[in-house]
Amino acid sequence: MNDPQAPLDAFAALLTPEGRALLDEVRDTDPADELAVATRLRRDHPAGLVSAALGQARLRQRAAVKLGAEDARRMYFTPNGVEQSTRASVAAHRAARLAELGVTSLADLCCGIGGDAIALARAGIRVLAVDRDPVTAAAARANAEALGLSELIEVREADVTDVDTSPYDAVFVDPARRGGRGRIFDPEAYSPPLSWAVGTALKAPHAALKIAPGVPHEAVPPQAEAEWISDGGDVKEAVLWFGTEPGLVRATLLPGPHSLRGRGLANPPVRPPGRYLYEPDGAVIRAHLVAEVAADLDGGLLDETIAYVTADELRPTPYATAYEITDHLPFNVKKLKALLREREVGALTVKKRGSAVEPEELRRKVLPKPHGRNAATVFLTRVAGAPAMLLGHPTGPHTE
Repeated sequence: MNDPQAPLDAFAALLTPEGRALLDEVRDTDPADELAVATRLRRDHPAGLVSAALGQARLRQRAAVKLGAEDARRMYFTPNGVEQSTRASVAAHRAARLAELGVTSLADLCCGIGGDAIALARAGIRVLAVDRDPVTAAAARANAEALGLSELIEVREADVTDVDTSPYDAVFVDPARRGGRGRIFDPEAYSPPLSWAVGTALKAPHAALKIAPGVPHEAVPPQAEAEWISDGGDVKEAVLWFGTEPGLVRATLLPGPHSLRGRGLANPPVRPPGRYLYEPDGAVIRAHLVAEVAADLDGGLLDETIAYVTADELRPTPYATAYEITDHLPFNVKKLKALLREREVGALTVKKRGSAVEPEELRRKVLPKPHGRNAATVFLTRVAGAPAMLLGHPTGPHTE
């Protein structure tokens, strides 16, 4: 019979002097060397503690990508905590927004291992961090201590639905969006459900609810501002803000931040390919703000259903990557292969929207033996409903 206390005891052992010393010793262990290291260390330490330390070292190595090596090497994690924690840059952006709103105290519900609580505390906000899982709450408490933030972060092991949030200026809710079968796409299947989180948010002067970036726009309550956030070009999350600007939709790109506000524009016109093609950032697409980007570029769409913007001039924008288009032709593998040979292309990037062709398969067909001295990008898409190929190259960094 499994002992429910065992995981908590194993975690607590890592916080002892022996556990901390072991963590320091195995910090940089290569996964390929784990068996040999474990065998050696078990001569002098309990086997369970050695396993826990090596497991924690692996988690710290994984967390470094999200949280930075400096913090990750001092923090404590659970497998779910690493998977679901907020990227440090995104947490810092959100904390800065809350600080700008005048928030000085906040209830962080479903706090996980404390990534957001850490960012909030570093922004000068006093945090009550709540999670119902004992090991997760213990990790959040250990992380506050490890990073010198215990005075600003109180960690409570509790069901978030039992917490009185009235003493706090703001509420942040990060519902669990994964279950036993993987990602959960229905907001009402979150834990706790989105409807409960919205009800809690409406009781506070300010609130932020972290949700999946694929949330349907019709699921956004009218009282909320909706913000989609990308970091380094990858869409990370959406946030519903309460106490800001109800009905506003925005896309925020990190680093920066660059924030594009929705203006309620109609769909852009469809037009023939111009000299430049712009590939909007994923947060812009998720936020349904391609029309705003097209308007700022004096551009239009290649096809009414595809988020590629085309224009005749090169204009600075942080919200889309610009490519200069050299060739536009109907989809034809033989013609593309001949064109690449003529242009001496040896490195080909294949991008697609609205095409069933697999990029790797096409690359093998048109560049079976790459040896050209030039590089190119081909877009597989539709132009006014017809399958097409556009060949070009990036224009380089071109932002505001």
